[in-house]
Amino acid sequence: MKYLLLVCWDADRMNADTEPTPVPGVEPPEKESFPWLDDLRARGAWTIGDQLAPPRRARSVRVRGGKKLVTDGPFAETKEAAGGFDLLECASLEEAVEIAASHPLAEVGTIEVRPLWGS
Repeated sequence: MKYLLLVCWDADRMNADTEPTPVPGVEPPEKESFPWLDDLRARGAWTIGDQLAPPRRARSVRVRGGKKLVTDGPFAETKEAAGGFDLLECASLEEAVEIAASHPLAEVGTIEVRPLWGS
């Protein structure tokens, strides 16, 4: 079954980060080894994941009475915000929770684990 790890941490810290600026004609450096991810890849448990742009870049979209309402930022005021995600293939929710507990950001943020219904 597939499980989504929604990785949340300090929204103010994410908003303070500078954004990467690509240089035309220059390939970005390869990312350094990340032992937590390396282990999941070796086990065949990791499907995909990525870091999200900071909350200041988010837009929340609602449609009410046929009118589109777009607001800046995440959907709720909070000290933590979604900053990344990982999609896992695990045998059970318990296995996904164990993997989430071993995530390096679990010590400073929150890792929400959700099963995907369509898998």
